[in-house]
Amino acid sequence: MFAEWLWPTLTAIGFAVIGFFIHALVVRVRDVAANRAAGDILRDAQRDAEVLRKEAQLATRDELMRIRERAEEELRERQRVLSATAERLSSRDERLEREEQRCEERALALDVRSAQLEADRSALDLQQDRLTRLVEEEHVRLSELAEMTSAQARERLLLRLEEDMAEERSVFLRKAQEDARVTAEVQAREIILGAIQRYAADQVSEASTTPVLLPGEEMKGRIIGREGRNIRALEMATGVTVIIDDSPEVVVLSSFDPVRREIAKVTLERLMEDGRINPARIEEMADKVTAELDDLILQAGEEAVEALHLPRVPLEVLRMLGKLKFRTSYSQNVLTHSVEAARLAGMMAGELGLDVETARRAALFHDIGKAADPEAEGTGHADIGARLLKKAGENDTIVHAVAAHHGEDGTLDAYASLISAADALTASRPGARTETTNLFLKRMENLEAIAKAEPGVLRSLAMQAGRELRIFVEPTEVDDAMAIQLARRIAQRVEEKLDYPGQIKVTVIRMTRCVEYAR
Repeated sequence: MFAEWLWPTLTAIGFAVIGFFIHALVVRVRDVAANRAAGDILRDAQRDAEVLRKEAQLATRDELMRIRERAEEELRERQRVLSATAERLSSRDERLEREEQRCEERALALDVRSAQLEADRSALDLQQDRLTRLVEEEHVRLSELAEMTSAQARERLLLRLEEDMAEERSVFLRKAQEDARVTAEVQAREIILGAIQRYAADQVSEASTTPVLLPGEEMKGRIIGREGRNIRALEMATGVTVIIDDSPEVVVLSSFDPVRREIAKVTLERLMEDGRINPARIEEMADKVTAELDDLILQAGEEAVEALHLPRVPLEVLRMLGKLKFRTSYSQNVLTHSVEAARLAGMMAGELGLDVETARRAALFHDIGKAADPEAEGTGHADIGARLLKKAGENDTIVHAVAAHHGEDGTLDAYASLISAADALTASRPGARTETTNLFLKRMENLEAIAKAEPGVLRSLAMQAGRELRIFVEPTEVDDAMAIQLARRIAQRVEEKLDYPGQIKVTVIRMTRCVEYAR
């Protein structure tokens, strides 16, 4: 048994020993090979490092050579620039030296010339003094011979020449004026007669009444209302007197104020169109028309411009023209007067060879200053109108014609003279103006002004051709007792300040309205 397992064990041990030695041998051989490889790698690395070092030294040497060459090239370039600069500076110094030399030579020449001029000036002064003495001696000798001074001789000579020229000038002017007067009178007469014949306007002036046409006779009853309440409401709301007589299909509105008549006319026309005529509706419509008065004024101005076929007119000028419709001058409507003057001026301008449109435009605007506010700057309506037109952008010809049409500035040109003639023609026609009506209108204004001057008065209306004065007061400021005293005080002031036929009824109206809405 022992022999069975001994030999395998020894065999295994032998193989193990042999394997150990073989392994040691292999490891030794591997170490030798590794050392040999490491030596080879080290030698290769050293060789490569030496090659790289030599290449780096060569590259550094080449770069240093290039840098040195560039530096030497830059140095040579700078030397060339400095050399050129030095040459330019040298040439400039030479030029400066030459200029300095020339300046010195010129200064010497100027000094010589100045000395020569000074010597010549001294010689001229001596000659001037000599000539002055000779002239004075000659004047003295001539004065002794003529027994008068030079000033007296000059004065006598001029006086004689002036007398001769004045005589000849007066003869020439008298002859020229006479010829011009004869020719001008004939031509002016022909031009004015031709214009008057071509333009024939109505002579009737609207003094204080305005008719309103009715659609039918039955409308009179509706306007009167029950017991005349509609007429009373219309008169109180507008301040006019409503006259209903036997004239068929017409109602007459009477008032000295054309604005009130226009408001009453438009109110009545709209009421007839609406069909509802009662005191409340009358008052409402009158307030509405009064608020629309600016549109009525603008419409009146546009109608006047369109009637004359004039080009565009500024809005503010149209509004001023419209206001002229509600102004009168000696009972003549100012807007109607301006339109007539424009037509006549245009006709006469055509005969005289002037611009027809300019003449019409200037004549239409000639009284526009009468519509300006009382606080407007100016010495008269012509000056005020010219200022307004200039501000609105009108041309200088029209502005000057308006300013000078009354000859206030003393510089009448062709258009100003033409407008002055047209103005005189429209104002002097029979029936165009009446002094009596103007005095009546003035008395109505004074009558209303007396009442307006009292405290607490809202509005005063002169009615019935001045036979009645209606006064509306503020109910919170004037009570019933004060209203009685106010009526008596105004009546006394009217008696003291105005002259009038018959008697004037003074009525103070104090009315309180309380309005509330149910919603």
